[in-house]
Amino acid sequence: MRTSRKWLSQYVDIDDLTMQELADKITAAGLEVEGCEPMSSGSNLVIGEVLTCQPHPDSDHLNVTTVHVGDETLQIVCGAPNVAAGQKVIVAKAGARLPGGEIKKGMIRNVESNGMICALFELGVDPHLLTEEQKAGIEVLPADAPVGHTDPLGYLGYDDEIFEIGLTPNRSDCQAQFNLGMEVGAILDREVVLPNFDNASVCGKDTDLKIESETEQCPLFLGKVIGSITIKESPRWMKELLQAAGMHSINNVVDISNIVMLETGQPMHFYDIDAIRNQEITVKNGFDEDYVALDGETYHLLPEDIVITNEGKPIGIAGIMGGDDSKILDSTRGLIIECASFDHVSIRNTARRLNLSTESSLRYQRGIEPMAPKKAMDRAVQLLIQYADAKEIGETVQCGELRDPQTVLSCTAEEINNRLGTDFSCEEIVSVFDRLLFAPIVQDGVITVTIPSHRTDMEGMADLSEEVIRILGYDRLPSTLPYMPMTEGKLNKKQSLIRMTENLFCDQGLQQCVTYTLISTAKKDDAVLACGEAIELASPMSEERRWVRTSILPSLIGVAAYNEAHGNKNTALFEISELSSREGTQNHLAVVLDGVLEQTRWLHESVPADFYTLKGLIEAYLEKIGVNANTILLKPNTKDTTHFHPYRSAELYLGKKMVGLLGEIHPVYAKANDVKRLCIAELDLDAILQVKKSKVKFSAISRYPSVSRDLAFVVERSLPAKKIMETIKRHGRDPQTKETILKNVEVFDIYEGEHVAENEKSVAISITFQSSRQTLTDAQMNQVFDSILEALEKECHAVLRK
Repeated sequence: MRTSRKWLSQYVDIDDLTMQELADKITAAGLEVEGCEPMSSGSNLVIGEVLTCQPHPDSDHLNVTTVHVGDETLQIVCGAPNVAAGQKVIVAKAGARLPGGEIKKGMIRNVESNGMICALFELGVDPHLLTEEQKAGIEVLPADAPVGHTDPLGYLGYDDEIFEIGLTPNRSDCQAQFNLGMEVGAILDREVVLPNFDNASVCGKDTDLKIESETEQCPLFLGKVIGSITIKESPRWMKELLQAAGMHSINNVVDISNIVMLETGQPMHFYDIDAIRNQEITVKNGFDEDYVALDGETYHLLPEDIVITNEGKPIGIAGIMGGDDSKILDSTRGLIIECASFDHVSIRNTARRLNLSTESSLRYQRGIEPMAPKKAMDRAVQLLIQYADAKEIGETVQCGELRDPQTVLSCTAEEINNRLGTDFSCEEIVSVFDRLLFAPIVQDGVITVTIPSHRTDMEGMADLSEEVIRILGYDRLPSTLPYMPMTEGKLNKKQSLIRMTENLFCDQGLQQCVTYTLISTAKKDDAVLACGEAIELASPMSEERRWVRTSILPSLIGVAAYNEAHGNKNTALFEISELSSREGTQNHLAVVLDGVLEQTRWLHESVPADFYTLKGLIEAYLEKIGVNANTILLKPNTKDTTHFHPYRSAELYLGKKMVGLLGEIHPVYAKANDVKRLCIAELDLDAILQVKKSKVKFSAISRYPSVSRDLAFVVERSLPAKKIMETIKRHGRDPQTKETILKNVEVFDIYEGEHVAENEKSVAISITFQSSRQTLTDAQMNQVFDSILEALEKECHAVLRK
């Protein structure tokens, strides 16, 4: 939001404040001044007249001029291509200080030069405010410019100071200079004088103008016919204020529409009366066609866009830009005024899609006060009569209802002070509401205020309290030390589990990844162990970032694919992330192994990244965090055979609850992701956290020797080796002493092939016996060994292989 000292000075007396002091006071009251700088700068300047202009004898682009500056004539060497005799120009005399440095007398290619003929951009004027001609050379002043005048910047209206104010979303009312002036008056506690234009548009004769809205996105439309106007140059004050706002002056009529928008915050549009057939305007949507706008560019309209039409044909993109075929020309004899309210969401969507950001669209998007259309119409009619000789004025035609919201709020001084922690008196609080034009009335200690229509942000007690403290000053808040109960800084159970998980997997040589939370539709559909129904963003940045993910694996597989594509063959990755869905949030762990997990080349040893390695990693991890090994159960995968290999994957259970899936990636899914043979897993960390953990128990190392026996059994091929191991463990107790002497059971070989039936396999197992009380005898071990063989034969139909 741009404003200037001259503009604010029209409404409030600020002559005694410097630019920085004013900026500090506005910022302290909640409207942050992001920048303030003079519109132009330069000392020791004067208006001069070029008497002579001759080519430089030693240059093909310089000219030697003599310039009369009132009390003397100076010789100046000038390089501007447009300098010529007879021009009135701006001269910086020797000693002048400009934004680019100090001007000194000197010799330029052996010719004396006693100053500089200036272009406006050399005096600090924003190039965006200048025409291409002005940027290409020196500034040529009007023929009646007074030679010797020592304030050329003031003569041109560039003696102003510009303020850039960052408006918060709740203070869109300050887009209007009138409202900003009232705000500054309240901050400084000074009288505010605004132009009087109330009901200036309540005039005119019967009109043939017809206004209609066929869409709910235009709840109010005001129209007015001005039958006769005069197109001419705008008054000086109007051109200067438009310059301060960063706008070019065009002619008096167009400038009035812009100045009214800036003053009231309400965009409006003037149509050439001869371009509107039958004086009929209808607001509608539903178009799907190309349209040439006021800037000469062609835009494609869609059915959801709000369009201003005449006889069914578009004449303007509502709230954004008018059409090229109805703009105000030098030949315009009359006009039709449009002043309307439009749905801000629709305006935002259209402006963003068309990449068409205008002063009008920005104001509609931020929000406009309900009474702004009426104020804008009144002010426009007043200025058109005064500066455009407006005549043959028709009555105002209205479509929709103009609502003046009368918000009435009540509070007491005690309530305000209790909320703020202050001790303001009732008189101080009432004075603030007076300064803000809230019309306070005090009765029996209750302060009742009526909120002006432009303060749409005022809704309740909290807002009233905020107004009081920001106007009286935040430095009035008492300084108190906050009450902070002493707490112990430590991780909770979930944080501890996550921290331990990260450390354990990093210790095993895996690398931790952090991938995007937002994913594409394809990755959303490929969720593994999804935590619920995915959430779609209302306004995604791109199709690749449309959904909030419910699974980590699709993203982590993408990391593996990237590494494979760049020649990194052996990757071991894991990621821990909080996933969100419509049902809530969950913490998941995902693992991806590719190639070889560990490799020692000089020993010719390696640990392949296969199903068994992944299974071992996860079992070791669960054991490390305290999960009892007896509760860990792996079952053949039947839940997801789309992403996992149907015969090389498993479901992971802790007790009766499934907490994860692990195994080799399905070949079809691998091909779709441009990866080779991966081992993948995804676990529900929240479910693992809820499992009761075993207490750590310590026992002394046995002093007695251990004995190992190896044996092989022939069993059915479909029998899991785990069942054999569980059977052995259940029968490892010495029947005499009741001590479990079976210390370890380990499968070290599985054989299928020659000498074994087609539907059978040989499982080789190593069994270790050891007692913590005595040295075991052969009789004791044989007794336990025989009971194990008997149990295996009975429960597993195992035959001892000889």
